[in-house]
Amino acid sequence: MNNLPPITKNLLIINALCFLGMFAAQKYGIDLTEFLGLHFFLASQFNPIQIITYMFMHANFEHIFFNMFALWMFGRTLESVWGSKRYLIYYLLCGIGAGVIQEIVQFVQYEAVLSNYQAIALGSSTIPMSEYLNMMTTVGASGAIYGILIGFGMLFPNAEMFIIPIPFPVKAKYFVVGYVVLELFLGIFTSSDGVAHFAHLGGMLVGFILIKYWKNKGQIGQYNL
Repeated sequence: MNNLPPITKNLLIINALCFLGMFAAQKYGIDLTEFLGLHFFLASQFNPIQIITYMFMHANFEHIFFNMFALWMFGRTLESVWGSKRYLIYYLLCGIGAGVIQEIVQFVQYEAVLSNYQAIALGSSTIPMSEYLNMMTTVGASGAIYGILIGFGMLFPNAEMFIIPIPFPVKAKYFVVGYVVLELFLGIFTSSDGVAHFAHLGGMLVGFILIKYWKNKGQIGQYNL
C-alpha cells in the first residue's frame, strides 16, 4: 500500500470503509444503499448526489473484490503516468457517465414497459409501481473501473497480459475489445442477471471520449510497458 500512488490508495481505502460501514449500519437496521445507491431518477428516493456516492457502495464481497483488484492493477499505472489530478477527474467522470447511461437505459425500459402498469407482481405479492421504482438501484465502482480498463488499453495497447484460463498472453487492446463485445452482448441478451452491463459500457465510452480529447489536445500520449 505504501508504494501505491495517493488517489488509487485512497480510493481503495474509501471503498473498503464504505463496504464495512454498510455492514455496521445493517446492525442498526440501516440500509446505506437506500441513501447512497443510485436510484432511478423517477423514484421518490432519488437524490442527485447519488450519481457520485453509488460508486463507493458494493453489493457483496465478490463485487468489491474484483473492482478493487482491477483498480489496484490498472489504476496505479494510469495515475503514475497522468498524475493524481487528471486521474481522479477521469475516474469520477467515468463513474458519473456510467450512472447517467444506466439512468437512460432504465428510463427506456420504464417508458417501454413499466409505465403501462400501476403495480408489479413479485412472486406471491404485488407492490405499487412507486415502490418498485425505488428498488431499481445501482451500486458499485464498475463504471469507473471499466473506464480504467479502456484507459489502460488505449495508453498501453501492446502490453501483454496473462488471463486465466487463456494459456497465452493477450495484448491489452484485444483484452479491452473483448470486454466491450462481451458487455454489449450481455447487455442486449441478458436482462435479469442483476448486472448493469450498459453502465459498464457507459464508463468505457466516457473514458474513450476523454482520452481521445486529451490526445487531440496533446495533453497525453501513448506509452510502452
